[in-house]
Amino acid sequence: MENQPINGYRQLSQVETDLINEIKAKGVELGALVEKLFDHTRQQIDSANAHGASTGDFTEFQRLTDAEPHHWVATGATNLQQGLMALTRAVAQPTIF
Repeated sequence: MENQPINGYRQLSQVETDLINEIKAKGVELGALVEKLFDHTRQQIDSANAHGASTGDFTEFQRLTDAEPHHWVATGATNLQQGLMALTRAVAQPTIF
């Protein structure tokens, strides 16, 4: 069965297909990095909480709470996803909203 055209999209050249595949590959790399960052901040918070529970000193836990590293990793992830989508759209050049 032959690929059917998608409304609003044109047939891509091999160069364009390769570019989109390269963008998608970078997305996989960036996704893995984001997961590492989430794991790192999760470990920091867990460690600071455990330290505070055993010593009564929650200074580091409070610093992490104030800094909101999970929020910033999530924001970075969203912005990276938007950037990758924008790059893909720049190559595919759809004519629809």
